[in-house]
Amino acid sequence: MTPPTGSELAVPDGFLMGAATSAHQVEGNNTASDWWALEHTPGTFVAEPSGDAADSYHRWPEDMDLLSELGFNAYRFSVEWARIEPEPGRISRAALAHYRSMVRGAVERGLTPLVTLHHFTSPRWFSDRGGWHHGDAPEAFAAYTRTALEAVGEGVEQVATINEPNMLSLMYALRRLASEYGWQALGAGRESGAAAFDPARVEPDAVVTAALTEAHRRAGALLREAGLKAGWTIANQVYQAEPGAEEAAAAYAHPREDVFLEAARDDDWVGVQAYTRHRVGPDGPLPVPEGAPTTLTGWEVYPDALAEAVTHTVGTVGAHVPVIVTENGIATGDDTRRIAYTHRALASLARLIEQGADVRGYFHWSALDNYEWGTFKPTFGLIGVDPVTFARTPKPSARWLGALARAGRLPLVPPAAAC
Repeated sequence: MTPPTGSELAVPDGFLMGAATSAHQVEGNNTASDWWALEHTPGTFVAEPSGDAADSYHRWPEDMDLLSELGFNAYRFSVEWARIEPEPGRISRAALAHYRSMVRGAVERGLTPLVTLHHFTSPRWFSDRGGWHHGDAPEAFAAYTRTALEAVGEGVEQVATINEPNMLSLMYALRRLASEYGWQALGAGRESGAAAFDPARVEPDAVVTAALTEAHRRAGALLREAGLKAGWTIANQVYQAEPGAEEAAAAYAHPREDVFLEAARDDDWVGVQAYTRHRVGPDGPLPVPEGAPTTLTGWEVYPDALAEAVTHTVGTVGAHVPVIVTENGIATGDDTRRIAYTHRALASLARLIEQGADVRGYFHWSALDNYEWGTFKPTFGLIGVDPVTFARTPKPSARWLGALARAGRLPLVPPAAAC
């Protein structure tokens, strides 16, 4: 490897640099899952169903070929519990063989697979009986983990048990309120009447938080027994306290993020997933600053969130637990903006690595334009997907980031142009 220039940092040996997807968002026709059921329930927030998604269930070899050819050395994807166990206790050998083929396919293409066992979706039977509220939910997840090891036990080093448990717990709280008040009340604000609620002020479901933590603990033990490195990935919200609101911000952040980070203190690694920041005043969360640039999801464009999230994670979990950035990206139709955002985010990350932070990898969200939980409109992908033909088209951002991955470099200097 040639020495880096003054504006670049050579990544550590073994550094993973890739892109990420989740099964439900790209595979298509995940008919046995609870999300498929939600998508076909009238009167919810869902604007359109996932349908065929990106048809990656059949086209995964093409997706992996593209990532490898672009220069990436890793791919994060999930296996789908609803496909593996579509009915309680009934295991699909075909689904296990499918995911085993994906793992082998990644390895054959020089892509280190980081596999997620649960990325928001569960089997419909699991949710119909109460989901994470059911008393034996952690054991059901442990049993699924034992089964999934048949697919991911060979050729995989890192496994994420549960993706963004803090968001999953919050979803349960929001669904409970929606069932009581109706989905039309979602985000209506306190001024709209007693039946309205502000989702920014809803706390994650405490019962679900406890169940997810126990499920993670049990699954992690099984994975380590199999010689794998276990962790989970947290949605890092980058809570920023306004002057005088430090105590309020800490109280707001703890049930929404820090309790999940604290549960990772004995893990083999922890996943950081950062996109933007959230400002908190004495009375709670504040809106996006007036005039600030926003993404297609309405989030403030704030690439420095990545370094701030890593710093907070290390300070909460402890420096002894390695960090992997398992998601970072921007929903935009302007690929020049995607490059500028990612360049600045990577530059901030590189500075932390240069200062000694134990960061083992970076996965961009997402590899493909995909189904973003209710709609296809927010485009996060490095690779565009035609909704009719499913033709894949790498964007300039994919070639730029892939070239960095091939060279083993991260930029140290932010881009001159604002993103």
